[in-house]
Amino acid sequence: MNPLRSLARNLLLNRLSWNNEVRVKKYLRMLSNPLYFRNHFRYGLIGDEVRIDASTKCQLKCPICPTATGENRERPIGWGNLSFAHFKEFVDRYPGIRKIELSNWGEIFLNPEIEEIIRYGYEKDIELTAINGVNLNTINEKVLEALVKYRFRAMTVSIDGATNESYQQYRVGGNLEKVIQSIERINRYKEQYQSPYPKMVWQFIVFGHNEHEIAEARGMAERLRMLFLPKLNAYSVYSPVRDKEAAKRESGLDATSRMEYKQKNKRYYGIPCSQLWFSPQINWDGKLLGCCVNGWMDFGNVFESGLAECMKGEKIEYARQMLLGKKGPREDIACTTCPYYRRDESLMFQGAEETDSDAKM
Repeated sequence: MNPLRSLARNLLLNRLSWNNEVRVKKYLRMLSNPLYFRNHFRYGLIGDEVRIDASTKCQLKCPICPTATGENRERPIGWGNLSFAHFKEFVDRYPGIRKIELSNWGEIFLNPEIEEIIRYGYEKDIELTAINGVNLNTINEKVLEALVKYRFRAMTVSIDGATNESYQQYRVGGNLEKVIQSIERINRYKEQYQSPYPKMVWQFIVFGHNEHEIAEARGMAERLRMLFLPKLNAYSVYSPVRDKEAAKRESGLDATSRMEYKQKNKRYYGIPCSQLWFSPQINWDGKLLGCCVNGWMDFGNVFESGLAECMKGEKIEYARQMLLGKKGPREDIACTTCPYYRRDESLMFQGAEETDSDAKM
């Protein structure tokens, strides 16, 4: 058997017990595409997708976010924006990469060159997304139009409340009215350009202070033509849910905390380990972080050494072997100090669901 097919089969079928049928089909479809195999030999990843953080700056002061608290400024993540020059160079150099996720630790619309980035991605037929999330509090009219005009594919808008009072308890410094106005402007441009893009998701983290507004928020999302997505709080000690049964009923979730979810489902609510194979996270300055949670070590610099050099490097390969249970923890590997890995060193065998960064909620 072709060695890459053997690797993929082992990884997907024998090692990872994927719990989501849609995800299984997605990855099996991925493996049938010759481009994805070429990308493995060229760049060291399976698939055609990477994540490049367009900005690690944020204007909000969410209480438990390391970007808002300033913690990330002291870590490899730093405080900065992806330059258009680096984005263009990356896209031109790696034609096999067809999808780029732009959001992670910050607010992408604080990047003064985001319009140029969106435009160039469109010109090169790259699918751009911000699925990890945006807050949409600071965005100018030209960028609102560019999202539609240049067919930005999808974005998740973090809106944890149906009223400004509830919304501002976590999104400190934000303004719900401004966010809704921006969404309405995007919808008007979608009508003008006769485009379904960008697809928009209303992400609602369920807290104790907003649980009574779930139904109202769902209705608002429907009127704004958004998918409504309730999400479990990553830090249950912060504003824990009060009426658990009502919150479950209104949200459609089977738990009100991630610990309860794990107890019920025998797996973690979400971990991003598969990104080291399928959609590696790159920081705004080129550091290869591997996944969207890692913010304390890197695996080299893609802008300086190249994608293949970093993705095929000894450190990230060792990390993959750790996640597959074939190697033990090592001091210079980011996964060793990851809270997910520390909880269970065989977590990749548990069929954990993919997620985006939980710290930047």
